[in-house]
Amino acid sequence: MAISSVGGLILDKTVSNPNFAGMAVFTPVINGVGGNLVAVQASRISTYLHMNGIPMGDPDPNPRKCPTPCTSFFSSNVNSRSARVLFLLVAPGHLVFLYTINSMQGGHTTLTSTFIAFYMAAALLQVLILLYLADWMVHWMWSRGMNPDNFSIPYLTALGDLLGTGFLALCFHVLWLIGDRDTDVGD
Repeated sequence: MAISSVGGLILDKTVSNPNFAGMAVFTPVINGVGGNLVAVQASRISTYLHMNGIPMGDPDPNPRKCPTPCTSFFSSNVNSRSARVLFLLVAPGHLVFLYTINSMQGGHTTLTSTFIAFYMAAALLQVLILLYLADWMVHWMWSRGMNPDNFSIPYLTALGDLLGTGFLALCFHVLWLIGDRDTDVGD
């Protein structure tokens, strides 16, 4: 809960700033997509461990301290393949949401190519970090006898809220600094 609260504080500070008025519409989108994708991956890894792994809490005969990003995303392992597929869903999913928000004239943010590039970079970075953390956290919890389905998903979605809100605030701030400001703020 404390992790999500920090994300809420960031959101509160940015939404009250008239220069970041459009952020309120995009925050649930970036947080929701990231949180749902990482929950799917955490559940998938947990199911894999339940079906094929060693008993929960038993010492692993081949322990690994921390997976490398290459192992998490580029190995031939089934969980690595699903991480790649989930990561590839980020861009088209967010583009659909951006188009929908724009067509409904929501957000007080003009969809410039600069905005879309920064937004997509934030969304991709958020999900990349979350999928990597899911690989580490699920295995770590499994090795300690905790059911990852019950314990990892709340932490991962809270981290998704924090990362998504933080990266989005950073995007709006950088866009404001480089002069990509909206004329319709406050309409």
